Amino acid sequence: MTAPIETTGAEAEAQPEAVLTGVKRSQIEGRSLGQIAWMRFKRDKVAVVGAVVVLLLVLMAVLAKPIQSVFGLDPNAFNQNLIDPELLAPKGGWGGMSWDHPLGVDPQYGRDLLARIIEGSWVSLLVAAGATLLSVVLGTIMGVIAGFYGGWVDSIISRTMDTFLAFPLLLFAISISASLQDGAFGLEGLPLRVSVLIFVIGFFNWPYMGRIVRAQTLSLREREFVEASRSLGARGPFILFRELLPNLVAPILVYSTLLIPTNILFEAALSFLGVGIAPPQASWGGMLTSATDLYEVDMQYMLVPGLAIFVTVLAFNLLGDGLRDALDPRSK
Repeated sequence: MTAPIETTGAEAEAQPEAVLTGVKRSQIEGRSLGQIAWMRFKRDKVAVVGAVVVLLLVLMAVLAKPIQSVFGLDPNAFNQNLIDPELLAPKGGWGGMSWDHPLGVDPQYGRDLLARIIEGSWVSLLVAAGATLLSVVLGTIMGVIAGFYGGWVDSIISRTMDTFLAFPLLLFAISISASLQDGAFGLEGLPLRVSVLIFVIGFFNWPYMGRIVRAQTLSLREREFVEASRSLGARGPFILFRELLPNLVAPILVYSTLLIPTNILFEAALSFLGVGIAPPQASWGGMLTSATDLYEVDMQYMLVPGLAIFVTVLAFNLLGDGLRDALDPRSK
């Protein structure tokens, strides 16, 4: 019987599993594509760290109210005794940091920054996730239809995408948000503002996802499995939903994770400009807006929400890069 080949390092990964030292045939198991992708993802330590941070941020946003209730955090509680009446700055160093207020308090009002960061997390993530979901649904539907049918259908959808991409989105978002501040569609206050932000950001960003899905569909529609389905009498809707869409899950998932941080920044920008989430509801962009007039008095007030946005966007980007490398090794 031929002895197994001794290999190490990169050569071991290139060898068939049956010839590796100490491996029996009964121990050789096939791996699904999901298992292979998970193995690749676990090897990327940076992506794993990003995934852990994203998971913690999501848990913080979902459990924001219970966390505030358990630890007695009130984002709108004024603590004037912690503010210097002459300077309007927090007493003590580092923005009034203490055991009771680990991140300090804001100038003028003395509200706990940790409580306001937790309160603002669910707003930012809800808007970003809702807008991303809307963009993904519209972009996937339009992209698949354009790429699969081609011809005049592709021309109309592609020109529609170009039209949407030509919109001055920031100015349009400002005008819509400002015009609906007094209520519309039976909504008012915070629910209205969140709904408007989700609609504006998601509806006008779907062409980015649509172009990616269209390009992938143009490549997939020429594959053998699509031709086999056609030869068996399968019609367009069956091929779209049973053959093409399952093979588009990986790129859609990857670009969705990369789209979320973009939407977080967009929501923060709109809140910073005063047409996003309005006080007294805490939001990271709104906190930065307040800090622009007070950064000379208390730099800590600007650093805390700025770092919250930075860490969140960085974590989602690292997660997206890791998923892209795991699901599509050729991207490296």
